[in-house]
Amino acid sequence: MVNQPKLIMKRLSLIFTIMVTFFTCASVYAQVSNTQMVADWQRAKAYTKEYLDAMPEDGYSYKPTAEMRTFAAQMLHLADGNYGLVSTGIGKPNPLGKSAEKTVAQTKEATTKAVMDSYDFVIGSLQALTQAQLQETVKGGGSELPRAVLFNKAFEHQTHHRGQTVVYLRLKGVTPPAEKLF
Repeated sequence: MVNQPKLIMKRLSLIFTIMVTFFTCASVYAQVSNTQMVADWQRAKAYTKEYLDAMPEDGYSYKPTAEMRTFAAQMLHLADGNYGLVSTGIGKPNPLGKSAEKTVAQTKEATTKAVMDSYDFVIGSLQALTQAQLQETVKGGGSELPRAVLFNKAFEHQTHHRGQTVVYLRLKGVTPPAEKLF
């Protein structure tokens, strides 16, 4: 027969440990410096450039299925997310003023330039903010969020769309670049 008080104490101890771990991780996450964020965005820029370089010119108009974007449109959509989410995060109008996906020529050269420019915008915006400014709240996504959260959402968005292009590269017979986690 199980000793109920001991079982309850074990469960409470486990719950307490999980809560402490969660709040410690959440606190560390909230304190990521803009220096680290800049480094992550610079790495993401270099990684995305490898994808852009790996796709041959004729692959920029490639669509795996009729419902999917072209490779160029995927990458330009990534750029639109960089501009849109970060513009909200810094509280300034989108400097592009329009959709890259809808206006930029879907060539290797034009797409690469537009995407790299979007990373430069993000990196420059981050470098202009202090740690305190990253924690200030702005309206975004239908609520008040710290600026850092919008930068992180932009990072998540670009990672998602770059990841989708692995299929495009593979179907064109190209081996995707190796992961750049650090």
